[in-house]
Amino acid sequence: MRTLLIETATQVCSVAVAENGRIVAHRESNEPNAHSSHLAPFVEEMLAELGITTKDLDAVGVSSGPGSYTGLRIGVSSAKGFCYALGKPLVAVPTLQSMASLYYRQHPDYNGMVCPMIDARRMECYTAFFGPNGMLRDTQADIITDGIYDEYLGRGEVVFVGDGASKCHDVLGKHPNARFDEAFRPSAEGMAEEVEKKLERGETEDVAYFEPFYLKDFVAKKSVVHGLR
Repeated sequence: MRTLLIETATQVCSVAVAENGRIVAHRESNEPNAHSSHLAPFVEEMLAELGITTKDLDAVGVSSGPGSYTGLRIGVSSAKGFCYALGKPLVAVPTLQSMASLYYRQHPDYNGMVCPMIDARRMECYTAFFGPNGMLRDTQADIITDGIYDEYLGRGEVVFVGDGASKCHDVLGKHPNARFDEAFRPSAEGMAEEVEKKLERGETEDVAYFEPFYLKDFVAKKSVVHGLR
């Protein structure tokens, strides 16, 4: 099974190709606001590197949110375009789940909890809690305050990762069980195993009607494009 994986829900634009759950090609960029310009060239580069075409793909996996409104629209619309044109199934993986899976994949000896955090402005973050065997608490939009996660920190070590974690260090770092991995970056690589499992279970999305999980309503900001007011 060969799958194309797309992660654009965060500031990282990341794409990968997996074969039977194993990553065989990967491209990513941390350049801000450049998802739309990088995604298609990255896919072309990977396919050329592997000596295959889009017709050789069996499915497309996409990070489904929450996260950046614009990033999610770019990733999901691209994934749906590939699926529609190729007649391939679409598989959606929650962004925070993908982040946690990637952390455990990168740290196979770690048995504690992971809390992926995506910045949602000010002191708000999209968060969830995971253990080695799966999700411990569903995705929520949390206002980060003193003691908010004491229930989980009281059980043992929690590693906070993602672009929301660094801004919460001063608040959450007071607890002795709080750890922060600021080197961690979201990646399409974190989706590989879950996409494979979902395909085996037949858990695919309706390409025509699937929408990202925004969690909160989109709030438009003033345009920064020259000539627009």
